[in-house]
Amino acid sequence: MAMLSLRSPSSMPLISSSVSHICSKPFFQLPSSSNSIASVPLTKLKSIYTSVLPIFRPRLVSARAATGATDSVIDYREDIGEILGDVSIFTASGQRVQFSDLWDQNDGIAAVVLLRHFGCVCCWELAAALKEAKPRFDAAGVKLIAVGVGTPDKARILATRLPFPVESLYADPERKAYDVLGLYYGLGRTFFNPASKKVFSRFKEIREAAKNYTIEATPEDRSSVLQQGGTFVFRGKKLLYGRKDEGTGDHPSLDDVLNVCCKTAVA
Repeated sequence: MAMLSLRSPSSMPLISSSVSHICSKPFFQLPSSSNSIASVPLTKLKSIYTSVLPIFRPRLVSARAATGATDSVIDYREDIGEILGDVSIFTASGQRVQFSDLWDQNDGIAAVVLLRHFGCVCCWELAAALKEAKPRFDAAGVKLIAVGVGTPDKARILATRLPFPVESLYADPERKAYDVLGLYYGLGRTFFNPASKKVFSRFKEIREAAKNYTIEATPEDRSSVLQQGGTFVFRGKKLLYGRKDEGTGDHPSLDDVLNVCCKTAVA
């Protein structure tokens, strides 16, 4: 049976039709008396999220690089760092840069966190956690790089309203880095993956991060909302840690990421 790629030209009319139907109306309706997701009671948020994300029976998945770097690179070519280095993205101010320009390609250590998109509430929560952890990464000599799907003006919305250090934020409107790293994409991953259930344990953090949230940060290309993210640690061009988000909100522990960075720094 022939397989149809989700991103092939022949499949785009079908995807566009599906996405247009989904994105033509809100995924959920906030109570009429609330003008912000941060003002919605925790129990109400849980019921809303449950309505759009059915609870599935947990399944066993391979926990690549959950606690170390050894088994994190088995899905990637040895030269993946060099390939990623040729990918161009944008600073939040709109300047085009290449990944190879973002950290020392000989021996520099970088933690590269690819968010889903700038209009994702869970990504605002992750960005808030990254901002809080940034001094620890800085102290360890690690360059923290956050990349999101969307144009630079969307990145600036998150940077201004969250807020987030603009010098650490980059925009990848064409999802080039996401494609190179083979990050997951699709309706099932975005809305119905069992891994997304972990957001239930972080509603307090999500509400806090969403106090100044605005849907205006969502990319104009609505198909971008189906993109998942991932987290990677490089030393120079060598990939030491790689983790793909299985579903929306499936972020790794930043303590685990920092531990990998620290072990790398003293190696």
